[in-house]
Amino acid sequence: MAKWRKQSHVVYQCSYHIVWCPKYRFRILEGAVGKYVEERIRTICEWKGSEIEELKVMKDHVHLVVTVPPKVSISELMGFLKGKTAIGLFKTYRNLRRKPYWGNHFWSRGYCVTTIGLEEEKIRRYVKYQEDKERLEEKEREEPGLF
Repeated sequence: MAKWRKQSHVVYQCSYHIVWCPKYRFRILEGAVGKYVEERIRTICEWKGSEIEELKVMKDHVHLVVTVPPKVSISELMGFLKGKTAIGLFKTYRNLRRKPYWGNHFWSRGYCVTTIGLEEEKIRRYVKYQEDKERLEEKEREEPGLF
């Protein structure tokens, strides 16, 4: 069962699977660079109130399964993740900036994101039966009762 979270006026379960890669999909996310990226992702997610469920930094891409509060948009989170990690990488590992193909951009422009939530079939069944249930209730209200 999904783990529900609470804030002052909302109960939510907003989980996402996000994948993104370095520019030109270079195999650079290994060793110290990979560990640095993982640490920064964990720090930024904690700062934004997001909870990491799974994180795997591969040589040429990153997989992140994260639960994000509704007040934080995915594009905002990705902007922080990609921006802050790139700035930190270029400051920490200055040799990355020297290479002419980076052009001060570490990550590729896009990313892939998909939601992880309740099963689609369960939702369809719920909506279908909810509609039937409401019809029955309306019918009962329309029929005059004895009392």
